Amino acid sequence: MIVRQLRADEAALFRALRLRALADAPDAFAHTHEEISAKPDAYWAEMTCSVTEPGRHVMFVAEDEGPVGMAFGLVDSQRSDRAHLGGMWVAPSARHRGVGRALTDAVLAWARERAFADIVLWVADGNDEAMKLYERMGFAGTGRSDRLPTNPRRAILEMARAL
Repeated sequence: MIVRQLRADEAALFRALRLRALADAPDAFAHTHEEISAKPDAYWAEMTCSVTEPGRHVMFVAEDEGPVGMAFGLVDSQRSDRAHLGGMWVAPSARHRGVGRALTDAVLAWARERAFADIVLWVADGNDEAMKLYERMGFAGTGRSDRLPTNPRRAILEMARAL
């Protein structure tokens, strides 16, 4: 398995991975498969630029005889010293094989390289496997919670760690 950054010419891969994630885990993300699958090609081109242009966000792709996961490193819009880990997804066939750890490591390395002070993420309450992974990676609950935009009955919890 390798983990690498998405390239500027891979909008189709970005789209395919994102739609697989939304279809597989509808209660894990802030958008629905239906909403995102209706987006035009221009949306995917813009999103790909946002994660491949230097100095902006980043998207990591895990590959093992094809794409099996993704995660984003996002720059906080209000705090220049904070990063976010977002959009983490691992294909069911690749779970429990270190893909989530490798993707998290890649985002943490990106955040350290950019000299962020800390990194935060949101995880759906009840997603115990993800919470355990993040705890093993040094994240801890902050006490903040919110509602999942796509399913207001479901809580999401903030976790953070210093870099």
